[in-house]
Amino acid sequence: MAGTAADTVYAAPPKSQMGIATTCYMTYWRPQDPLAFLERCHELGAAGVQLQLPSDADGVRKLRAKAEQYGMFIEAMAPMPKANDQAAFEAALKLAKEAGAVAVRTGTSGGRRYEKWNSLSDWKAFVAESTAAIRTIPAIADRIKIPIGMENHKDWTIDEQVALMKQFGGEYFGSLLDFGNNIALLDAPDSILELAPWVKLCHVKDMGVQTWGSQAASQGFLLSEVPLGEGILNLEKLVSAIRKSNPKSRFSLEMITRDPLEVPCLTDKYWVTFPERNGLHLARTIAMVEKESRHLQPLPRYSKMAKDAQLAIEEQNVKSCLHYARVKLGL
Repeated sequence: MAGTAADTVYAAPPKSQMGIATTCYMTYWRPQDPLAFLERCHELGAAGVQLQLPSDADGVRKLRAKAEQYGMFIEAMAPMPKANDQAAFEAALKLAKEAGAVAVRTGTSGGRRYEKWNSLSDWKAFVAESTAAIRTIPAIADRIKIPIGMENHKDWTIDEQVALMKQFGGEYFGSLLDFGNNIALLDAPDSILELAPWVKLCHVKDMGVQTWGSQAASQGFLLSEVPLGEGILNLEKLVSAIRKSNPKSRFSLEMITRDPLEVPCLTDKYWVTFPERNGLHLARTIAMVEKESRHLQPLPRYSKMAKDAQLAIEEQNVKSCLHYARVKLGL
């Protein structure tokens, strides 16, 4: 009996087909050691990791060896190239190849469009600079032969990113499809599937929404990552469509445990960079938020919890997502 109990306590969790991105732990744990992060993801039963690679060759070799030992995949991260200087980008891709990475995540900005840019001219300058940089990626990716996915990161609308993919996407350059980001830009949740033909990587997440303040004083709505199956996204539809479009695409969890994000879509500032976006997007999104807020649980807040509680719930959210993905999504 004692042996049976011990076996139960220390048995490895069921193996998932989904990886874990370091951004799952960006709020409280904030892992700094790639090898330690890979070890922890292996303990949780993840199929792989999406992370910033070590900067030294020895660290890359150790990470690759451990991933191969465990049968786990690695997805790397790389900064965008500059239009007039691709050296750092090429070096990052070569490092990813040395690490045995199956794909590389990149993105044009680290900010939210409605927060980062204060004028239409600033946004247009960003678009021009980013487009010039994106233009250089396909040739580099084709030469090094590693898939690169550019994330939809609360910057480009789906229409804008589809236009970029039609112009520049190809065998090795495409999209990192984040399941939830574009709701903040008033895109319909399922509209991300317009990017399905170019998917190279995925950020799997579910999203909760909530009204923000009273109807008379509201500035917009609240948006949060929530454990898979507890939000508004049709995860089965998204996963099935992506698998059909690109059977080689892998899925990595990005469950960010944090307080709800405020999306101030009823303020003048929000609309500064959206001169062509019409009221249909706003009306549709607000109607969806009001409908979902009536039966979703209030979005959780973590910032005032004790540190131990924050770490525990961040870990539990990841475990819950892995279980749901394995049981309900076949991941």
